[in-house]
Amino acid sequence: MANEASKLDVRVLQQPHLPIFTRVYRGAVIYAIQIFGAPLYWFRDWAHPPEIPPNYVKTYPCRPSLPIRVFFPKSYNPETAKATLPTIFTIHGGGFCFGRVSDNDDWNAHFANMHNVLVVALNYRKAPWHPFPTATYDLEALILAILDDDSLPIDKTRIAIGGFSAGGSLTLSVCQLPSIREKVRPSAAVPIYAVIDKTIPPEVKVKTRYYKPGLGPGMRSAPVDYLATLSPLFLSSYIEPGFNTADPLLSPYFAPRNTLPPHIFFIGTELDQLAHETWCMANKLAGRPEPPLTDIVGQEKLGPGKGELILDDERFAFEHIEDEGKSSVRWLLIPDQIHGFDQVPPRWLGEEGLEDAKLKETAYQKILGEWLLGFVWK
Repeated sequence: MANEASKLDVRVLQQPHLPIFTRVYRGAVIYAIQIFGAPLYWFRDWAHPPEIPPNYVKTYPCRPSLPIRVFFPKSYNPETAKATLPTIFTIHGGGFCFGRVSDNDDWNAHFANMHNVLVVALNYRKAPWHPFPTATYDLEALILAILDDDSLPIDKTRIAIGGFSAGGSLTLSVCQLPSIREKVRPSAAVPIYAVIDKTIPPEVKVKTRYYKPGLGPGMRSAPVDYLATLSPLFLSSYIEPGFNTADPLLSPYFAPRNTLPPHIFFIGTELDQLAHETWCMANKLAGRPEPPLTDIVGQEKLGPGKGELILDDERFAFEHIEDEGKSSVRWLLIPDQIHGFDQVPPRWLGEEGLEDAKLKETAYQKILGEWLLGFVWK
């Protein structure tokens, strides 16, 4: 209760009404990046195409402007195979304002091949043109359309939904909708370095993580979280002034447990101002004491080594199982890595940080897939 009281002292339960100049300035910055960043995306796609491209790119009449991308495991021939596949829908990040459906191509392809599952990358419209809750309902429409698509070998008894950053928030948002709960019935949600609680101001969040200058060159050792500048721009573009920031579709931290999938695997990154809120929600749903805002996520010392996770410390990893395995909550914190470590430009991490990131991405993908196939979908 003391922790909840301390959070009440800092929570902002309505999106602030900012001065008009501030709103115009922030909107102009987002629009400028969206417009002038498009050619850079096209050039990147041309210069650095995905290591493994999707098998299909499809559109549906419900959202014709939002193509989705389909990844079969390399062991599966969609032209001749008849068996259905366990399926995970993934949702890209980008602060609700940026990002593209192709952003996670390499992650999606590697996960499909590693675990012999079908991966479908979803799409949604972006703020400021399309503020909350547009993205949630775009995802709902696409998931329902895909589920009705008989050309895709989806095992409808083994479905998970996961997402990265803003996509992690949208994962927990769309899973609450009655149509998804009743028709799709996803077994699991997998929010990865997600923004969970929009009632806690960014200036408070930056104090809930450690800063490690000893990590050497790259953003891992930066004295300021790179989201500190970006988050206010994103949130003021995505959330209309005066809106209730504790709405469960916006801040999934407040979602009742029975509106979420039975199994949830939270994955956070230690050097991330969003990690603490994810840690709190994982503990809350597991019936464990929630860490106060003064209890900084992770540890002050450097991690155990390149590519290594910490699985024997409950600050970094725990699993809570209920109803003889019918529901569960799992938490995994990736040590010594920044928000979006497996998606950010390589130059942000430096040579050592990039090598560490690739090894840890493979390690958590392995754990995640084994959890889905060996526990959730067994």
